[in-house]
Amino acid sequence: MCTGKCAKFIGISLYPLSIISIVCNIIQFFPGWDTEYVKNPGEFMTPEVIYLGGIIGGGILVLVPAIHIQATGRQGCCNNRCGMFLSIIFAAIGVAGSLYGFAVSVVGMVKGPQCLYISLLQGTIWGRPFDSELKEFSENNYLFHRDLWSTCQLPKDVVEFNVILFSMVIASTGISLVLCTIQMLNGLFGCLCGTCRNKE
Repeated sequence: MCTGKCAKFIGISLYPLSIISIVCNIIQFFPGWDTEYVKNPGEFMTPEVIYLGGIIGGGILVLVPAIHIQATGRQGCCNNRCGMFLSIIFAAIGVAGSLYGFAVSVVGMVKGPQCLYISLLQGTIWGRPFDSELKEFSENNYLFHRDLWSTCQLPKDVVEFNVILFSMVIASTGISLVLCTIQMLNGLFGCLCGTCRNKE
């Protein structure tokens, strides 16, 4: 495949992935589809939601490179060796953003959501019930024990909400990471060998 066509394919593919990350991160501010918790995010949200891994990492830092990467696949000012060289830099930004979004989402999913639950020592409290007891990703983690999910009383179905949205960000940033890495190699070949576009 021509390096220019490959860049165009990668650029177009990154658009929906970045949008998925942004939308999922925004939805995470409304656990249980309730707007009450977004009024005081520092108290009710997990740090991983506030770090905006989906909006900044998998979203903006992937969307901006996608625009240039796609442009290198079209005939015009960016479809040349210089454009391919710049696409390596933009793809590296995409890799960094994807890694950030991926890492934040993995930590957020492993530690679990913040919710209202009953503690044996403190009574009914707001916090992260799964983080205090099961800190590491192992077979004892709450992710592998669905019966523990009912520990969270409010927001309603917050554990499923948390797992699904973080999983979607992990998937989209993981694919973005692979595509941006491929574009770095593709950009290197395009920079050294040209874009192999037929000039009319």
